[in-house]
Amino acid sequence: MSRRVPQFFATLACMASKKAVKSVTTGAAKRVVRARLAPRKDKRGLTAADITLAPDSPEVAVLAMQVRAAGGAVIAAYREPFSGRPLLLAALPLASLQPTPFQRDLSPTHTKRLARKIEEAGSFLDPLIVVHGEDGKLWTPNGRHRLAAAKLLGLRQITVLASPDEDLAFRILALNTEKAHNLKDRSLEVIRMARTLAKRRPRARESEFAAEFEAPELLTLGVIYENSSRFGGGAYSPFLKKVERFSERSLPAGLRDREGYAARIMTIETEVKRIVAGLQERGFSSPYLRNYVVARINPVRFHRAKKGDTAPPMPLAAALTRMAAAAKKFNLGSVKPGDVALVAAVAADDN
Repeated sequence: MSRRVPQFFATLACMASKKAVKSVTTGAAKRVVRARLAPRKDKRGLTAADITLAPDSPEVAVLAMQVRAAGGAVIAAYREPFSGRPLLLAALPLASLQPTPFQRDLSPTHTKRLARKIEEAGSFLDPLIVVHGEDGKLWTPNGRHRLAAAKLLGLRQITVLASPDEDLAFRILALNTEKAHNLKDRSLEVIRMARTLAKRRPRARESEFAAEFEAPELLTLGVIYENSSRFGGGAYSPFLKKVERFSERSLPAGLRDREGYAARIMTIETEVKRIVAGLQERGFSSPYLRNYVVARINPVRFHRAKKGDTAPPMPLAAALTRMAAAAKKFNLGSVKPGDVALVAAVAADDN
């Protein structure tokens, strides 16, 4: 390993150099990207005549009844212009709505700021997406903070776009831009979604939900964040991206596997904390010590995937075994101040 360590830091230095060059040409790159944003020549979707839909249409009749039963009102119905799926524009009392159980945790700070901005604008213009959830409930998969802000403002009713497509709740989270996701938020959403789907569709394979879950490492990180909210997943994410793949096993079986992987990562994290403490005793004080240690014990840090190669460099279980072994035999005396500085420079540039 000692002969490969210089190569590791040479690679980091190269990365930092490339990023510096890239920053100089950012303006030109943006101009190139803008030039490529040409509209499609072949048009898709519905015409104006196709979009119209009667509120009493059979496609939305059951949903319309549910809206009225909840104390709301149907305003209009239409077919969504891209897919043609039916939607209701409706008003619903706030008490009839709740966020999906797998969304990110509510941020009181963001909610208060959002409520203040809505009041300053004098209008609440962005309808919530609503679907039929479990036990007859109405779920919003993308409006948790807007719903909470509406409650702070004391609104009686809120406008919604209601869809009879229950699976939309699982697909729409990837489009949620109301509040930027961080790694923890996204991982928790994905694992909560996976646990809900495992109960609803226990025979479905994990790989069937690749679009909904977005990235396989989010499932494993989500398991960890469920039990350790202050875990720094960013240090392990580059490693997991290389070795994680969606499983062909059923959702419940896949979750059991990932719980095992998560437990092994937390064992490794205990060793990483021991190493960081040892480095601090030797006078190292960089906030990137943990990133440095995790990068050093990453068994696939030198792997570069070839174009079209989708197979992992090694199975996750084997990679974790090697990672744990590297952590236990980590040589504190091999660390030089310049090594940590390089990791800090690359990490800062990534931010």
